[in-house]
Amino acid sequence: MQANTCHIRPAQAGDITAIQSIYAHHVLYGMATFEEKVPDMAEMHQRYEKITAAGFPYLVAVYNNEVVGYCYVSAYRPRIAYRFTVENSIYLRHDMAQKGIGSQLLKALIKACERGPWRQMIAVIGGTENLASINLHKRHGFTLTGIQPNTGFKHNRWIDTVLMQREIGEGSRTVPKEQD
Repeated sequence: MQANTCHIRPAQAGDITAIQSIYAHHVLYGMATFEEKVPDMAEMHQRYEKITAAGFPYLVAVYNNEVVGYCYVSAYRPRIAYRFTVENSIYLRHDMAQKGIGSQLLKALIKACERGPWRQMIAVIGGTENLASINLHKRHGFTLTGIQPNTGFKHNRWIDTVLMQREIGEGSRTVPKEQD
């Protein structure tokens, strides 16, 4: 598959079944999420609604009329001083790695965030051995800001948390305008 054969578009409520299936695989078999119990469809719909109702971008990658990946940003932290900082999440269907889809998704997500008020994007990556995610973020301008050792425990082992960050738009060069 060529990377340019994938279509990136805003997620829709009808995509949640595919999104839930993609995420379930990562919950059950991966270290990218520290969640250990697969959220049901109702929970996934609630998460989608909360993110999109807050005005955050939520995108899907479609290949052969199937959702094969998704990404979104959410508030990095709840305190008001963090209002211009978002945390990104990106997941691919387990058989779609190394095809350029993650890169297309992250590029589109960054572009979507540049149209909003946000100035910083944080990636919280599960595991120092998650080189696919670490390298993906590096390719899109993220730098390593820290490693929190042994902060997660999943599949009977300790997992580090990798923190990466990049500026969005004007970043910290100017004072952001408050949204009405």
